Amino acid sequence: MKVTYELIKNNKVDENVRLGILHTNHGSFQTPMFMPVGTLANVKTLMPEELKDCGSAVVLANTYHLWLRPGEDIIKKAGGLNKFMNYDGPTLTDSGGFQVFSLAKPKDITEEGVKFKSHIDGKSLLLTPEKSVEIQNKLDSDIAMSFDECAPYPATRKYIEDSMRRTLRWAKRGKEAFKNPNQSLFGIVQGGEFEDLRRESAIKTVEMNFDGYSVGGTSVGEPKDVMYNMITYATKYLPKDKPRYLMGVGDPIDILEGVSRGIDMFDCVLPTRIARHGNCFTRHGKINIKNAKYKEDFTPIEETCDCYTCKNFTKAYVRHLITAGEVNGGRLLSIHNIRFLIKLTEDIRNSIKEDRFEEFKESFVKNYKNDGNI
Repeated sequence: MKVTYELIKNNKVDENVRLGILHTNHGSFQTPMFMPVGTLANVKTLMPEELKDCGSAVVLANTYHLWLRPGEDIIKKAGGLNKFMNYDGPTLTDSGGFQVFSLAKPKDITEEGVKFKSHIDGKSLLLTPEKSVEIQNKLDSDIAMSFDECAPYPATRKYIEDSMRRTLRWAKRGKEAFKNPNQSLFGIVQGGEFEDLRRESAIKTVEMNFDGYSVGGTSVGEPKDVMYNMITYATKYLPKDKPRYLMGVGDPIDILEGVSRGIDMFDCVLPTRIARHGNCFTRHGKINIKNAKYKEDFTPIEETCDCYTCKNFTKAYVRHLITAGEVNGGRLLSIHNIRFLIKLTEDIRNSIKEDRFEEFKESFVKNYKNDGNI
């Protein structure tokens, strides 16, 4: 089946804020939602059962990395991505477009596609819109993404305009090559910080009639106010009956700001990445568990958190694991961080149901110190 979106209600004060249900091949799940990232068909250090215990719905995997290893044909032989990684829930594969931003040079981006040097063995590769879709069709994720260029920030208007229009042409080519009837394909809105380019990209992408839409090209080094404007410029032209996905955003405040601008789905590697360095989310901001003041702190990371880590271990113990270089330190913090962001979206959904999103957002932002020093 195709992924579909059902709007349950708009927030009473601000109709941009939406509560919905995402219907997938692997069940129906309420939005707004946070989606953990499993780049290589694995959320780092976590088992599928642990993800489900955290309340996860959609889990992401990376098309570029799975193309290189183990290869899309092996995953197809295994029965598709869900069976390969034994995850009993919906999956989403990105297109490889972010690798355009992180690995390729501007001269390697042409109308045909993008040339890469494999980060594994240096082999020359060419990823095209058709190839990206072909790989994702074989991976058989619930949601596939169109191939796009995630343009850098800052960039000239001319660069962003050319990049955005090439992304539109790539989207058309990818949609024409798409051949998996049980999979959904999302289009991606680009256009940088320029309102008219975002408008053009959104309108022309919607005209292609994708199953859902993503706002791309954010969280690439731009100031927060610029990022929030990018989201606003795009979502105002997206249909209300299809899901809206903000790619690569997982900071708690950014999630709240995204929801206030009509976003339904978020993903980011942030919760597991910062966990490996001893950092974790709390309602009062990020903390670094390696700080000496936690050496004899025999309380949970957060008293009100219902995650496995907080129910069973203390800051002192987790700090000991992290400072001793034990893998379980990062595991326990990853569990907490993923559950924290999923619980945040659960609380957001409840606040929308009760028409108190604005109060919830104001209270959360007031208490949250985003400096990582507490």
